[in-house]
Amino acid sequence: MNLSLLEPFTPGAYAPVPSIARRPSHLVGNTPVLWIGEPFAQPGRGFFAKLEGANPGGIKDRPGLHMVRSARRRGDLAPGAPIVESSSGTLGLGLALAGLTYGHPVTVVSDPGMEAAVVRLLAALGARVDLVSDPHSRGGWQQARRDRVADLLACLPGAWCPDQYNNPDNVAAYRPLAGELIAQLGRIDVLVASVGTGGHSAGVTAGLRESFPDLELIGVDTVGSTIFGQPAGTRLMRGLGSSIHPENVDYAAFNEVHWVAPAEAVRACRQLARRHHAWGGWSVGAVALVAGWAARTHPIGTRIAAVFPDGPHRYLETVYSDAWCDAHGLLDREPPGEPDEIAEPDERTVTCWTRCRRVRDPLGRGPAARTDAAPAGTR
Repeated sequence: MNLSLLEPFTPGAYAPVPSIARRPSHLVGNTPVLWIGEPFAQPGRGFFAKLEGANPGGIKDRPGLHMVRSARRRGDLAPGAPIVESSSGTLGLGLALAGLTYGHPVTVVSDPGMEAAVVRLLAALGARVDLVSDPHSRGGWQQARRDRVADLLACLPGAWCPDQYNNPDNVAAYRPLAGELIAQLGRIDVLVASVGTGGHSAGVTAGLRESFPDLELIGVDTVGSTIFGQPAGTRLMRGLGSSIHPENVDYAAFNEVHWVAPAEAVRACRQLARRHHAWGGWSVGAVALVAGWAARTHPIGTRIAAVFPDGPHRYLETVYSDAWCDAHGLLDREPPGEPDEIAEPDERTVTCWTRCRRVRDPLGRGPAARTDAAPAGTR
């Protein structure tokens, strides 16, 4: 090799030099953005994906740290006191990080649907996992977990529960994410976000609308979830959806909602991996599916941001396993290319990708939801 032909190496000339983290909590935030184009949208169209899986444990590292820090500041959480919370996995990882950072033992209450890999990972990170054995008759696994949290709090002196479903600190934790998106993308016209506790859709949207008041918010839920007025059903997908009605869901902020089925999310996950080397779980696949639709149907030049909440590791034996997906009937048919549509969120029980441009709180709490959502392609 003729060394004289090589350009001199200058540190930082080709890529920013990452900062050195003194503590693992310093690795949270400032996550990258990736452009996602084909096959989700036509050539030249696409959306920007905020890769929250680049956090140590995923997007919920943000509220895990912020809720604990805020509770300590207020005196709600005493030094060294136990933390007990219900989680399907990702917030558990965030609380394990917060427990390490601030010196608290953490118990994560979950159910048999939690992947074995996540149970082992939480244990490795120092958290205790308590699995409930039976679902609640009306509130499903989530209510059963919350009831178990209440039992543990009663017998652990000084223990504290973040209550991610109703804690406004969960919402506030995502304001920095909005600031990061603005710094990375400048103008943002549409945000696509999955909805579970309601924290990141509410917090990011509130932050973005301070700069872009006409921002359109598209919520992504799963079939079988009660959040937006559908009846409760069996939910294969984890991380988005709910069988209860979290107070943190800001119904008035949404322009429309899409429900996505497991087979549709699996296909999207695998397309992301194969075409963009972007990995993630159920929420990532569902959000990518809907964000791609938004990129196809909105006017050219619309700037669309989508939040990808996590990475692939907990899903290697489910979403990315042919045997598991085949056993659940997720690979035997071609998912639809466009969503079905209903006029009212409770018009009928949806079983496949479905869109509704009317959003309201099924319990009638708070202000009315937005009703100014225009048909796709007309905004």
